[in-house]
Amino acid sequence: MNYIKISNEELIAWLKENLNEKRYIHSIGTAECARELAKKFGVDEEKAYVAGLLHDCAKCFSYEESVEISDKYLSIDEEERNNHKTIHAPVGAYIAETKFGVTDKEMISSIRWHTLGRMDMSDFEKIIFIADKIELRTRTEAYADNIRKVLDEENGLNKAMLACYKETIKSLVNRNLKICTATVDIYNKLEEIVNVN
Repeated sequence: MNYIKISNEELIAWLKENLNEKRYIHSIGTAECARELAKKFGVDEEKAYVAGLLHDCAKCFSYEESVEISDKYLSIDEEERNNHKTIHAPVGAYIAETKFGVTDKEMISSIRWHTLGRMDMSDFEKIIFIADKIELRTRTEAYADNIRKVLDEENGLNKAMLACYKETIKSLVNRNLKICTATVDIYNKLEEIVNVN
């Protein structure tokens, strides 16, 4: 099945042209990791690969351009709109849909929520979220291994999600940055799920 209106090779060429080198390498790594996780957890590998390639497609847009797209076409909360580190996710989902012709709702949602996450994510969405954090082309092995080691356990996807949130919260606290309420709520929910199952 074709998930985009161009070939994967054409998409990769577009990413190479429109992302900086580190972000391009990260996107390739995320796609490869997403495919590997998709195989492991029985979801569509090609769909995961393409979503992995696309997840950061808007990352190198200027903040001003992202805000303009957001204000014109999207409805996102103020906290996400005003953060240059998170606005690329909803804008990227919009670009995936409008520029690359992605119609698969789960793919669009996985791109949309790959930074902040959301309550009740599907396994596919979790795979893209986790792949973004643990691909080994640009992420440190120590960080990735901490998350990878729980994937083989029972309830591995949720345990890996929880490990991602723990790392994010620690990093925010260490840098004296605000933690958005959604992050805390999702963390608490994952704690509940992991400790019940």
